[in-house]
Amino acid sequence: MTADAFFRALTMVTLLAASLTSHAETYAEKLGWKKEDIVLILHVDDAGMSHASNLGVMQSTEDGVATSFSIMMPCPWVPELMKWIKEKPEVDAGLHLTMTAEWKLYRWGPLAGKGAVPGLVDEQGYLWHSVEQVCAHASPDEIEKEIRAQIDRAEKMGLEITHLDSHMGTLFARPDYFERFLKVGIEKQIPILAVGGHMTHTMVENGAAATALRPLAATIWAAGLPVIDDLHTSVTSWKPPEKKERFFKLIRELKPGITEILFHASVMTEEFPLITGSAASRHADTQLLKDPELKALLKERNIHLTTWRELKKRRDQVGK
Repeated sequence: MTADAFFRALTMVTLLAASLTSHAETYAEKLGWKKEDIVLILHVDDAGMSHASNLGVMQSTEDGVATSFSIMMPCPWVPELMKWIKEKPEVDAGLHLTMTAEWKLYRWGPLAGKGAVPGLVDEQGYLWHSVEQVCAHASPDEIEKEIRAQIDRAEKMGLEITHLDSHMGTLFARPDYFERFLKVGIEKQIPILAVGGHMTHTMVENGAAATALRPLAATIWAAGLPVIDDLHTSVTSWKPPEKKERFFKLIRELKPGITEILFHASVMTEEFPLITGSAASRHADTQLLKDPELKALLKERNIHLTTWRELKKRRDQVGK
């Protein structure tokens, strides 16, 4: 089946199911929370990418309300983060499976080795800059090899991997990539980022991919892995002057179910603006997650903060 045919078929299934969504049981309910409960994962991406990124993770977790983060294993600052994790084994640390190296002055290559995954690297031996380049060159077999190599590196470093997600959404960009992502997650019984509930924000931000992949949520759940109800990915793109106001509005409007909100919390070190033009916005993410007013708002709304570790534990308890 071609990719276009795949998306068309799944779109028809999703549209049929959509009419039932408003009355459907949330995945929070399936995992033991009450029907009216708002359950929230405040998640930091790009851990291990740089020293600035590591400081953002540490501060937003220790001094703020971040509950989860995921690590870019091919990046050179992972050992620093792993040292901190070993001192805090209770943290919720997943893998931000990385198939791209998007920055101009700061790059990295595949852990499987460029000879093993030639379609994943450019002429210099680095991972491609963009998702589009990966999709044009890399085979599903190469994607799976690199997924497994990154998991292997994390396990050898002693990490208890609580979940898997995808840097820049590469593993959601092609159905055959997602199938390999799903295959490895189920095989190793590590939760993967999968959205299958009301998807209020997901449909607005990533409608095509969400529509196509939504029917697979039942497969993921049946395989013993948790599924969440919604995903919000836009906070880190909001400009610092408006970020707090827009985020507080988002929190006030959250629907019952499990929602994950993504951040790129970092600290403004001297070199960080040389890596990314989004340094100021990423620094603002850290400040937002440490804001006492946010803690008060979460308490006011009676929002239940959770982790992927807790979701998997609850999924195991629910059983079939």
